[in-house]
Amino acid sequence: MDAAADTPTTPATLEAYDIARIMQAIPHRYPFLLVDRVVDVVPDQAATGIKNVSINEAFFQGHFPAEPVFPGVLIIESMAQTAAVLVVATLGPSAQGKLVYFMSVEGAKFRRPVVPGDQMHIHVTKLQKRMSVWKFSAVAKVDGQVVAEASYAAMIRDR
Repeated sequence: MDAAADTPTTPATLEAYDIARIMQAIPHRYPFLLVDRVVDVVPDQAATGIKNVSINEAFFQGHFPAEPVFPGVLIIESMAQTAAVLVVATLGPSAQGKLVYFMSVEGAKFRRPVVPGDQMHIHVTKLQKRMSVWKFSAVAKVDGQVVAEASYAAMIRDR
């Protein structure tokens, strides 16, 4: 009996995407590039984005300056950007620079504020893909505690 045939195969995890590689993969730029690194990339399945939240980000000047809080809508955008990197990892180099348009966001919940100094780990899972429409679920955590979660759909388009 072939031992290899009895061993379940696990999908290959790709090398991490550093900021330079993220910028090759997706078109977002400062001040709207909201993911600093993407790790644990398993094409067509899942990825984890890392966002280092810094007081130096421009929106903190107006978003509760006395008590700065990372805006919830930007947490959702960080989830979408992580998903966009997963799409590029899945489709290959021909997908680099394509645009990802939100179609829907469902079940968004914000569990606790994210503040400067926090490091968010954004766990994104592909739920479904039909033609150019992809569906994802995501959970953002800080220090292992859930800070936000959502499901969303996006359309992948050429520029």
